[in-house]
Amino acid sequence: MGDERRALVLGGGGITGIAWMYGLVAGLAAHGVDLSRADLVVGTSAGSVVGANLAAGRDPQALLETQLAPPSGEVAANLGVWQAARIGIAALAGPRQAQLVRARIGRLALAADTVPETERIAVMRSRLGDADWPTGRDLRITAVDAHTGAFRAFGRDDGVPLVTVVAASCAVPGIWPPVTAAGTRWIDGGARSMANADLAAGYGRVVVLAPLTGGFGAATPPGVQAEALAAASEVAFVEPDRRARQAFGRNTLDPARRAPAARAGRAQAADAAAAVARVWV
Repeated sequence: MGDERRALVLGGGGITGIAWMYGLVAGLAAHGVDLSRADLVVGTSAGSVVGANLAAGRDPQALLETQLAPPSGEVAANLGVWQAARIGIAALAGPRQAQLVRARIGRLALAADTVPETERIAVMRSRLGDADWPTGRDLRITAVDAHTGAFRAFGRDDGVPLVTVVAASCAVPGIWPPVTAAGTRWIDGGARSMANADLAAGYGRVVVLAPLTGGFGAATPPGVQAEALAAASEVAFVEPDRRARQAFGRNTLDPARRAPAARAGRAQAADAAAAVARVWV
């Protein structure tokens, strides 16, 4: 099926999603499954942070340990009921064309009262350190144009700093500010799909880690995209188990849930290792 190239798809899921994926990747490595060997890494929102650090060659166990330390420099955020309702209406009302729906969500994001853009980029820099676009593999970070709803998967050749692109991919509408790059402003790549796993089409071996399995309005769920890929590729799809969902709590943007989510991901790796290894190793 397909070729032998490997693609790692990392989906959105907030602070808890980052922690869960770090725990899962570290746990899988301990079981002999090294996801950092991917030829293509696709990162969306939380997955953009994880993907950037893995593509930079960071040790999975060291990344896990950053999640177990007391959170600092991160503030809890939550989408208010009114703002959530407005985004929900924007995602559902009117024409069903996906790009128009994303543009509506983008307009709400542009009008929202949030922290300054520079503050969010500083947070991303603290998460990435000196990580830069890799040269030995293809890293793709997803974002959506806040003005037009157009989708884009940024790569090294686009000439935009990695920290800026990651901040854009993590710009949750209504919570964090759209990020300026390439002549426009960008919001969370999850506005198109929580994983954008279809970008891995053509790769023979695909692993999808999906902290969140739903999406905005008409966005295609990660599981559906994984099923479509399985028609031509070997695919392993991993979503949080019951213990991980409990660890996430009700707010995936709460730094206090980071360590429990990381431990849950590390524990889940024992159950997921065999299925992932069949695809990856």
